[in-house]
Amino acid sequence: MKQYDIVIIGGGPAGLAAAVSAKKNGIDRILILERDKELGGILNQCIHNGFGLHTFQEELTGPEYADRFIEQVKELDIAYKLNTMVMDISREKVVTAMNREDGLFDVQAKAVILAMGCRERARGALNIPGFRPAGIYSAGTAQRLVNMEGYMPGREVVILGSGDIGLIMARRMTLEGAKVKVVAELMPYSGGLKRNIVQCLDDYGIPLKLSHTVIDIKGKERVEGITLAEVDKGGKPVPGTEEFYSCDTLLLSVGLIPENEISEKIGVEMNRATSGPKVNESLETNIKGVFACGNVLHVHDLVDFVSEEAAAAGKNAASYVKKEHPEERNGREIRLNPENGVRYTVPVTINTARMDDELTVRFRVDGVYKNCYVSAYFDGERVLHRRRQVVAPGEMEEMKLTREQLLQYPDLETITVKVEEE
Repeated sequence: MKQYDIVIIGGGPAGLAAAVSAKKNGIDRILILERDKELGGILNQCIHNGFGLHTFQEELTGPEYADRFIEQVKELDIAYKLNTMVMDISREKVVTAMNREDGLFDVQAKAVILAMGCRERARGALNIPGFRPAGIYSAGTAQRLVNMEGYMPGREVVILGSGDIGLIMARRMTLEGAKVKVVAELMPYSGGLKRNIVQCLDDYGIPLKLSHTVIDIKGKERVEGITLAEVDKGGKPVPGTEEFYSCDTLLLSVGLIPENEISEKIGVEMNRATSGPKVNESLETNIKGVFACGNVLHVHDLVDFVSEEAAAAGKNAASYVKKEHPEERNGREIRLNPENGVRYTVPVTINTARMDDELTVRFRVDGVYKNCYVSAYFDGERVLHRRRQVVAPGEMEEMKLTREQLLQYPDLETITVKVEEE
């Protein structure tokens, strides 16, 4: 069985950044396992620009951004296997995978980094009545068909869900000559970035209907039209608000789910709010030496933040392999507690003995709050109190904590992060 210091599951933006970081932190025997035929992950089909402003201080397309990291992986001589499906990971960090060249094979790792990304929620999870005609696609599938395969999914389009991929596909389909009739969103707010609403809908005169959903799909062989209805606060359709739109295509942009089947199988403790692993300040799961980063951990809005988080995971995995943090537990375990409008935090615990000088805590809110404060309470004392004009679920928030700051509270047990309105 081949031995590696770090095995990375996934060769998308998170896996690539983690590998580069681990190599730069002194680890030589690294292996990336990627199930697709090329590195780069979802970025290969994201041909629009807007990537890289944080990481490279310039605006790049998705493939250009991925290529920057792929080049680094090749220059640093990091090993990778494509068309390789990971079947299992044992608690002893034996990774079982399969491809055409090697068949079924095992590799032994000292540390594993989970970077499998996420997948789209499908129609089956939505319980929309109607037949199963052609013309219903997830927004990501439509993006791949248009941008990589050269196929147009349809000519008259309705989009359900205002996630970023759905918004971007509204613009993309319009540019390819399709008529996007409406984007409907179940929630009373959009799930996408504000800039995407402006650049992809407003600039093209595409209406966004909030608090609306599809209640019926007409057509047996091919979609012929859909019925939209307004929903009440409980998400139930309001009688009398039905509107029919003729169309030949329905795109679904109804949420992303971290790919965590393998993680759950090995006993990684999951966070119900994110559908990803619970991790500590080192992005390490409850299984020693198993780290997680990127969209498999929680769904990000910007790939720059994925790369930043993955670089931290690579650095921390390198420290683990080099045994830079011996097992003594002299550091305190501080629990992060999301409350009052904050859905979750990453990480969920902080050990002051292992943390860097500065730690970025990322979180999302559960609704749109205007003229509010984002606060952190150390046990009962309010320590951080930052005014915000608006916070929304579509944009990830962050808070910086320093080691020096935490060490000033020797008995600290819980940091509560909350939204406070005036």
